[in-house]
Amino acid sequence: MTNPVSLPCDGCGQLTSSEHIARRLQRLEWTTRYRPVHINALLLGGISPTADGHFLYSGRFEGEAGRLLEAVGISTAGKSAEAVLVEFQRGGFFLTHVLECPLENKEAQTPSREELLSSRLPQVMARIRRSLKPKRVVLISELLATLCGTLSAVNLRCPVILDDGEPFGIDSLKTEKVVQHLTEALRIQGSSI
Repeated sequence: MTNPVSLPCDGCGQLTSSEHIARRLQRLEWTTRYRPVHINALLLGGISPTADGHFLYSGRFEGEAGRLLEAVGISTAGKSAEAVLVEFQRGGFFLTHVLECPLENKEAQTPSREELLSSRLPQVMARIRRSLKPKRVVLISELLATLCGTLSAVNLRCPVILDDGEPFGIDSLKTEKVVQHLTEALRIQGSSI
């Protein structure tokens, strides 16, 4: 009997299992369906949420997903999930994460989340420049605080939008204030495009 070989996932750098790959493919399918042709604002998070309901493109709009929709001014009341996601898409918004998969391996010998985020940064920056080509990148996760300087200094071919020099912490405990700041920043930046 042979042991299966674990390879690093191309979306997060973690060692993979068949379940991990299946979950990644499902999330890619959900996300790809609602990618705008022209991205006005790339909302860049740190680590994809573990719960599918918090993952925007799953269509359940809990947690992070709900806060993002509130910040961009999209209500879910009386609308189907598809209608909400189409509205998000038509607004030119696209959400992605530096680690496109939830953090799974919490063993001592695995890289820390900071190491994984740092190691994925070159691929993310290349994807932003070559494939996504947004008009602006908005950092929305406190987990990206240590990477702000790098993301702001490197040529992404678009401005990086921050909240007074820090990422908008949509994943923080002070979400009401963060949502207000993000809403205002998107409104101001939207009028200048």
